[in-house]
Amino acid sequence: QVQLVESGGGLVQPGGSLRLSCVASGTGNIEVLYEMDWYRQAPGKQRELVASLGRGGVTNYADSLRGRFTVSKDNTKNTVYLQMSNLKPEDTAVYYCHTDVGGTGFWGPGTQVTVSS
Repeated sequence: QVQLVESGGGLVQPGGSLRLSCVASGTGNIEVLYEMDWYRQAPGKQRELVASLGRGGVTNYADSLRGRFTVSKDNTKNTVYLQMSNLKPEDTAVYYCHTDVGGTGFWGPGTQVTVSS
């Protein structure tokens, strides 16, 4: 069974940085997955795509986040990362990892990121 578990969230001051991790299990090596994504959902808002990492390392970012967020992976650890820098209060949200296996979407439980002074 596919499982995704995020970690690395927390409270950070504006301008700070965080690195989120998503460990995948039950997928085989993540290198074979078509794509792994990071989404976020702020209170009262819809879940939105933050970044995608496709097979072969192709990346895609939400336009508003390009330049501050970087997605990467370590196939040896079956882990996808989201490096976030120059964080702003509006980045406060629960961040989720997502992938699709055989037409079925899988989500992690999420990790809370709070940007506040």
